[in-house]
Amino acid sequence: MKKFLVPLLVLSISLTNCTTIINGSKQSVSVLSRPTGADVYVDGQLAGKTPMYANVKRKNGHAIRVVMDGYEPYEVGLTRKLDGWVFGNIIFGGIIGLIIDASTGSMYKLTPNEIKARLAGGDTQTTSVEHQKDGVYILVTMNPDPSWEKIGTLEKAK
Repeated sequence: MKKFLVPLLVLSISLTNCTTIINGSKQSVSVLSRPTGADVYVDGQLAGKTPMYANVKRKNGHAIRVVMDGYEPYEVGLTRKLDGWVFGNIIFGGIIGLIIDASTGSMYKLTPNEIKARLAGGDTQTTSVEHQKDGVYILVTMNPDPSWEKIGTLEKAK
């Protein structure tokens, strides 16, 4: 009987915090901007420059601000939603697992998971950036950076 009790106890404790094991207490959120190199602030604290991944705690919502001199700032809020893994935790882990996951915040997922900030203003008048299924990017600008390699020219229709 004791041979089965110890492994059963270890198994039940390890399954009680299912979403903590699956998700962890932090989430990696992708932050991209056009143009790149913008400063990214998470809850008022400088986190880095785009493109980057911001590792934020799942327990709370967060305010993301993307800023670059000469451009209007871009702001978005990360909101938390209940993660589907929490229901498995209720079934297998019961109240103990739910308490652990609630205290760590791992029972939530933050949305959006990817932020694409298109900054308005500045010198480059970018008109469109699109991602195609085959991985081709199309960028049209009125003031290209001199260091860019020119591979084509749009001409006025006759």
